Amino acid sequence: MTSDDPSSGRIVILGGGTAGWLAAAYLARTLGMRDVVLVESSRIGIIGVGEGTFPTIRTTLAGLGIGEAEFLTRADATFKQGVLFEGWATGADSYFHPFNMPVGGEDEALLPHWIAAAEDPARPSWADAVTVQERLIRAGRAPKRPGDPDFSGPMNYAYHFDAARFADYLRDISIAAGVTRIEGTVASAERAPDGDIAALMLTDGRRVAGGFFLDCSGFSALLIGKTLGAGFTSCADHLFNDRALALQLPYDCPDAPVRPYTLATAHDAGWTWDIGLSERRGIGYVYSSRHCSDEDAEATLRRYLGPQGAALAPRPLRFETGYRETQWIGNCVALGLSAGFFEPLESTGIMLIEAALKMIGDFLVPADQTARKAAARSFNRLMAARFEHIVTFLKLHYCITRRTDTAYWRDNTDPASIPESLQDMLLQWRRRPPSRFDFVVDLETFLPPSYHYILYGMGFETRLAAGERHYPGASEAREAFARVRTAQSGALGALPDHRSLLNHYHARTGTAPAKVSR
Repeated sequence: MTSDDPSSGRIVILGGGTAGWLAAAYLARTLGMRDVVLVESSRIGIIGVGEGTFPTIRTTLAGLGIGEAEFLTRADATFKQGVLFEGWATGADSYFHPFNMPVGGEDEALLPHWIAAAEDPARPSWADAVTVQERLIRAGRAPKRPGDPDFSGPMNYAYHFDAARFADYLRDISIAAGVTRIEGTVASAERAPDGDIAALMLTDGRRVAGGFFLDCSGFSALLIGKTLGAGFTSCADHLFNDRALALQLPYDCPDAPVRPYTLATAHDAGWTWDIGLSERRGIGYVYSSRHCSDEDAEATLRRYLGPQGAALAPRPLRFETGYRETQWIGNCVALGLSAGFFEPLESTGIMLIEAALKMIGDFLVPADQTARKAAARSFNRLMAARFEHIVTFLKLHYCITRRTDTAYWRDNTDPASIPESLQDMLLQWRRRPPSRFDFVVDLETFLPPSYHYILYGMGFETRLAAGERHYPGASEAREAFARVRTAQSGALGALPDHRSLLNHYHARTGTAPAKVSR
C-alpha cells in the first residue's frame, strides 16, 4: 500500500462490542483521528450481563469528553468500590479488596506493624486498618456526593454497567465524532505483498481497505490468529476455570439496595460474581469443567439464586484462559477477547483494552515502517509481561486458600499449578513483608497494595524474621491507624446511600433506570 493511497491513513476496526466501540471512541474523540472505520455484523450479539471495571475507566471516559451523569444513565451504570470475597480462604470468611490506596498513599511502612499485632484480638482486617472503604461498602455508601465533579470523589471507584448498553452508547458517541460504521460479515482478509493486511473482504463482495487494523473480533481472532497466525499461550495449568453460566436477576422492588462492590462468592468448583445494576443484578457462576459437570454447576448457581431465580435460564459460556503470544503483527493489533481472556475475577478485560489503546496512541508513528516495527516489539513485550503478571495476581486468590473440602481447592494449592515467580515470592513473604522491589510497577496492572489486600485478606501468615524493631516508624504507624479509625465515622456520615446517589443522577438527566430485558 503506497503512502498516496487515500486508505493508507485509515484505521479499520473489525468487530463492535465493548472493545471495538471503545477503540473507535478513543481514536476519534481522545486522539482526534479523522479516518476511522468500524466493521461489525448485526448477527453477533453482546451478552448484556453486568460487567465490572477498574478505576482507570474514569480517566478513559473523561478523555472521551462525556459527562458522568450521561454515561451512568445510558450504560445503566452503578458505582463499584472494590470486590468483596466470601468463602475463599476457609469457606466461612469474608474480606474486601478496596480501590482506595492505604492511608498516606503507601502501605510499606505500615504493614510490618500491622503484622506484628497478629496476636491482638482487636486487630482489624488489613483493609479496614488502612482505608475507610471497607466500612463504607458494608454500610452501602456511595463513593462520592451529588455535588462532586464528574469522575472524581472522596473514594476511589469504578463502575458496573450493562455491557450491551455501554457498547451502544460508545457507538453513538463514536459515530457523532465521525467514525464510519459498516455493517457486514467479513469473509477473509486481503494480504499486501509485504504480509500486512490490505483490506477486509466482506461476504457481499465489498472491500474495506485500510492502513492499520484493530482486531476486535472476539474469541475468533480472525485477523491476529486466523490470518496472521499469532500463537496462543494457555494459562489453564494455573487458572482452572473454563466455563460460566450467566443471567440477569431483577430486584424484588424498585428501591432495593444496590451493592457498591462486586460480590465474589466461592463454591465447590469455582465462584459466583454478583453485580448490582439499577434494576437488576448480573450474576454468573465461573467454574472448572475438570472439577464440575455442567449439571452440577447449574445446581450450584440455582442454590445461590434461591427461589427468585427458579424460572430463569442461564446462558452457558465457554472460554480458554490465556493470551496471544504476539498481539501486534505488521499493521494489526489485537484488542479485547482477540488478544486474550481471563475469568472476570478482578475486572481485567476492559482494563487491558484501555492499556493497549493508550500504548497504541503513544507508539503508533504514521508512515514510518521502521519505527512501527520497533513499536510492535515494545508493545508485544509489555503486553505479554502484563498478561503474565495478571496470571500471578489472579492465582494468588486461589493458591493460599486453606480450603481442602473439594479437589478444586486442593488442586489450586498444588505447587505445580503456581507460577514459579509467585512461589518464590510466597516463600519470602512467610518471613518478611512484601517489598516494592518484588514488583516492576510498569508491568503490573495491580499495584503492590492490591497484592497486600489479597494476601492478608486471605489470612496469609508472615512472621517477621527480623522482628518488629527492624522496621522503623512504629509510633507513626499507630497514629496512622488511629487517623483511619477517626475518618471512618466521618465518612459514613458524609457519603450518601448508593441507591440515593444513582437516583440523583437519573433525575439530573430526566431518565428512569433502564427496564429489564425479560
